[in-house]
Amino acid sequence: MRNNSFKEHIICNVITLNRSAFPAAQGEHLHQKMSENGALPLRGKVLTVDTMNANVKKVDYAVRGPIVQRAVQIEKELKEGVKKPFEEVIKANIGDAHAMGQRPITFFRQVMALCTYPQLLDDNKFPEDAKNRARRILQSCGGNSIGAYTTSQGIDCVRHDVANYIQRRDGGIPSDPDNIYLTTGASDGIVTILKLLTAGEGRTRTGVMISIPQYPLYSASIAELGAVQINYYLNEEKCWSLDISELQRSLQAAREHCDPRVLCIINPGNPTGQVQSRQCIEDVIRFAVKENLFLMADEVYQDNVYAEGCEFHSFKKVLFEMGPEYSSKVELASFHSTSKCYMGECGFRGGYMEVINMDPEVKAQLTKLVSVRLCPPAPGQALMDLVVNSPQPGEPSYQTFIKERTDVLSALAEKAKLTEEILNTVPGISCNPVQGAMYSFPRITLPERAINEAKAKGQAPDMFYCMKLLEETGICLVPGSGFGQREGTYHFRMTILPPTDKLKIMLNKLKEFHQKFTQQYS
Repeated sequence: MRNNSFKEHIICNVITLNRSAFPAAQGEHLHQKMSENGALPLRGKVLTVDTMNANVKKVDYAVRGPIVQRAVQIEKELKEGVKKPFEEVIKANIGDAHAMGQRPITFFRQVMALCTYPQLLDDNKFPEDAKNRARRILQSCGGNSIGAYTTSQGIDCVRHDVANYIQRRDGGIPSDPDNIYLTTGASDGIVTILKLLTAGEGRTRTGVMISIPQYPLYSASIAELGAVQINYYLNEEKCWSLDISELQRSLQAAREHCDPRVLCIINPGNPTGQVQSRQCIEDVIRFAVKENLFLMADEVYQDNVYAEGCEFHSFKKVLFEMGPEYSSKVELASFHSTSKCYMGECGFRGGYMEVINMDPEVKAQLTKLVSVRLCPPAPGQALMDLVVNSPQPGEPSYQTFIKERTDVLSALAEKAKLTEEILNTVPGISCNPVQGAMYSFPRITLPERAINEAKAKGQAPDMFYCMKLLEETGICLVPGSGFGQREGTYHFRMTILPPTDKLKIMLNKLKEFHQKFTQQYS
């Protein structure tokens, strides 16, 4: 009784003190409501779909969209004993190399083990070069621990190693460690630069030029930031090449409703697997200078080049070889990651970006912005260091490292060719050569009846196709509509990462499904 009386006394006093803030009738009504049950009146939730950030609702990330969510459900059903016309789900939707069976590089994992458990430095099972790398990294960390915060721009010795790597890669063109920012994967760096660039309202709002098809990180980030997406289309008939005339068309149309300030290039391409020629890169740089555009070069697949006659050229290298007329003007941010190439270490979330010709005051703002998140994951920074400072000739780990690296890249090249060859034997599927990266992006011809049924269900036709494929074969792909494509064309993206034997099975299943699907809806 004493507790109830005390509670009523407090509530009455609160109402008396605050009654002057309400009109008399409203105050009396509130007092009556609170007095009836001794609790505050019920109100709706503060955060609802109607009151949340509207830009977040515009975000779409097809790589982990409805198809993948259904694939996860099917995996659970299989574990629970539900009968399906297949025994496993093959997730060919995302470039997650280790999840698809690729083995980690031994040297990388040895050093990471030593960094995370330094007592192993006394173990004679680890080679001396691995121990030396680990000691150097740990000595650069607070308290000699990889569990400590690092500086916001990244561990100093790692940034120096990244700069040295870039200088070697680009034939001696200098790289300043102060222009290197270590990031949480390349994605973090890309979003950070887009944040800096997004400004204005209405027709002065920042426009961001992205290739179509594109990697959905770009469209999702643009939507979240409230920038304006400007599509330029790659030429599928010319192996997904980039035409300057298409860039010009896209830019001119966009200037009617926004302020185009940024041009994004993915090379080698995702999802299309093309490798840009040096001439193409030079043309893009000239275009950027002429139209006063900031260049963003996503180069996370720089080691993944397979096709004969193709070669990776970094935007920075080409820029500086074009001379001061260009190298002193073009503002460039380029990105790399531990997640792709031969490493496939997606979960460590390691990456870097290098900024060129950035205004010093803006660079100070960039440093401030990254400091808000304290620092990228220290293990990811350590792994990035190993990628750019790998074993050298004469070191104990060199032979094993080179063999493992070569084996991974050779297997990917073989699977790129295999994918193209098998898909092109299927009537109604057309696949360009997979010149680089980790994906094929074949075009599929769908019967009119299938297109109409998809539209009746409110689905994109290639989403309808991919969902049917998943339900009937267990193969998880991403529909081309999630990446963007020309009106009236349909595609899917498929990784080339499964082991060769499983890839062959998957491609033959896909071949059988497409033939059956075409017959069913013809």
